[in-house]
Amino acid sequence: MSKRTVRRMVDLANPPPLTARRKAELEALKAMPARDIDTSDIPPLTDDFWKKAVRNPFYKPTKTSTTVRIDSDVLAWLKAQGKGYQSRINAILRREMLASLKS
Repeated sequence: MSKRTVRRMVDLANPPPLTARRKAELEALKAMPARDIDTSDIPPLTDDFWKKAVRNPFYKPTKTSTTVRIDSDVLAWLKAQGKGYQSRINAILRREMLASLKS
């Protein structure tokens, strides 16, 4: 018996089309009530699991263009730190948002 490893590269932005068999399986699951789906092979999510959980490293929130009025001295301070002042504004706001959500 051969023990060759078969590797396939999948472009997640352009996945291969579903086969008719897979489509039928998905339709059957979709029609099935949630209580009838066997989830016994999924381990329970304990408190210990959530303590070790990390945010998905591939998560990238969408950006929305907006207009914000900022004090001139604050904007000058941000721009004086070099390129990327808008990213710094976002990082400052995100830090404050997360701190607010924790409390």
